[in-house]
Amino acid sequence: AVRLAEAAGLDLDKTYEAISGGAAQSWQMDNRWKTMCAGEFDFGFAIDWMRKDLGYALDEAKRLGLASPVTALVDQFYADVQAAGGNRHDTSALITRLPKGNSTR
Repeated sequence: AVRLAEAAGLDLDKTYEAISGGAAQSWQMDNRWKTMCAGEFDFGFAIDWMRKDLGYALDEAKRLGLASPVTALVDQFYADVQAAGGNRHDTSALITRLPKGNSTR
């Protein structure tokens, strides 16, 4: 939602007000919206720890013969953030993996 609002040139505070009262409301939105908009990630649950946990989930899924493509994709996105130096950043730093503007990557 942050990247979409940025690309559309919307006011980020007004965007938050508009979507936070509905189905999009979540702990992550209430507690990380402002810091994600500001690019502040030096707190919270580290990406290193998230990747460890995702690794456990992926290993168990493999052991059970289950496909988990979305989990694998999220793990890869977090690996990309780690490769850019975000190991100790909060998991909300995943937004840095998403392009700004009109890119379709």
